[in-house]
Amino acid sequence: MKQESVVSCPNCGNESTELMPVDACQFFYDCRGCGARLKPKDGDCCVFCSYGTVPCPPVQESGGRCR
Repeated sequence: MKQESVVSCPNCGNESTELMPVDACQFFYDCRGCGARLKPKDGDCCVFCSYGTVPCPPVQESGGRCR
């Protein structure tokens, strides 16, 4: 299971490598570039599934589908 994901901000384009929680989805993320508070897109469980290079560990564990 991968625990790092690069989050890309849709507002400013900043990219930041983040360590994901292994036992939960992360609903909010504050961009390190512009400070925007990101929320998951409709149908996604967390910000890593919406804006990251790797889906969150719970999705990785469940076979690749957001709950």
